Amino acid sequence: MEFKAYLVGGAVRDALLGIAVYDRDWVVVGATPQVMLSAGFDQVGKDFPVFLHPQTREEYALARTERKAGVGYHGFEISASPDVTLEEDLLRRDLTINAMAQDESGNLIDPYGGRQDLENRILRHVSPAFSEDPLRVLRVARFAAKLKPFGFALHDDTRLLMTQMAESGELESLTPERVWQEVVKALSTDKPSVFFEVLREVGALKVLFPELDCLYEVTQPPQYHPEGDVGIHTMMVLDAAAELSDSIEIRFAALVHDLGKGATPRELWPKHHGHEAAGVPIVAKLCQRYRVPKKTQQLAEKVTEWHGLIHKGLDSEGRPALKPKTYLKVVQACSYFKNADVLQSVLLACEADAKGRTGFESVAYPQRLFWLQVAEAASRVDNREIIQKGFQGAEIAQAIEQKRLQLIADFLDAF
Repeated sequence: MEFKAYLVGGAVRDALLGIAVYDRDWVVVGATPQVMLSAGFDQVGKDFPVFLHPQTREEYALARTERKAGVGYHGFEISASPDVTLEEDLLRRDLTINAMAQDESGNLIDPYGGRQDLENRILRHVSPAFSEDPLRVLRVARFAAKLKPFGFALHDDTRLLMTQMAESGELESLTPERVWQEVVKALSTDKPSVFFEVLREVGALKVLFPELDCLYEVTQPPQYHPEGDVGIHTMMVLDAAAELSDSIEIRFAALVHDLGKGATPRELWPKHHGHEAAGVPIVAKLCQRYRVPKKTQQLAEKVTEWHGLIHKGLDSEGRPALKPKTYLKVVQACSYFKNADVLQSVLLACEADAKGRTGFESVAYPQRLFWLQVAEAASRVDNREIIQKGFQGAEIAQAIEQKRLQLIADFLDAF
């Protein structure tokens, strides 16, 4: 049986945009699973036939059609017969810019105007079938973030459709793993705030992340936060974190660090005393809901709990402002003596918090180096020397702590 393979999706789109292509996906027209296996391909797909090329290990999927037959993104009847055409396969895709293909000679097949939308920088759904898969709301928001540097914007009809999907209740059928997967991809972009802003624009943020949605229109002290709104500040912090670090853990911690401000009673605004401690259980609940990796959750909780004290480590004149005991408490809580990288990550998220404010984007953050110096000073304890002095059992830990406090005090006196 003769079959044809076409390069499809993101590889075609990104090549036309001049973005480096790392993953290439193919659609195969006119084949059966047996034909693919006979040609040396390895089958990997369970829900529908997907195969790995024997040499390149790139994915080759049989052309297929999908028909909605239930709730959520699982409720589809799939046909992958040899009669399915390339145009029928492309019709089931989400956006026109993702519904283009290329044949083996490099010719573009573009039945739904993807090239034109690419040139006009428009994110437009291919067909009304877009609304059958709730995951597409998150995917489009993620593409908006990824393609923000190119100036892409949502088409009005697509925005309306996404809004209707958010209101329909279908988003609640998404599994935690699929939502988190999209969040990770969005956090990996240069402008991750766009993902959450698009979700908010179409009413999906309040469904999926009510802890973030409720931060909008919450006020803060204007002398520290000229941008005012906690939601706006949160998005600024997230983008500042993206400029400072590639780490998903740091970017996520920046995203959730102020969730406690959403729990402040309105009559106490614009102040948010105690929002750090109040935010920790909110962060934990969000992480549990989406089965966020433990390491990511732990860093987010540390940043949430300690960012206020870390900011206060130096006063407005750049002088130490806390007691040795407080410095040691923070350093220990941020796991410095077990893994120094954790404190480094916490401090980067705190720097993002400081810079994620209108007018403060380029202001220096001396607290980061200062806290590392404090931690390094506290780590110069010679445990063997303490043991040689005859301390035993719990006395050893107490003696080490006293020595660390003394080392911090000496550092602060010399600062």
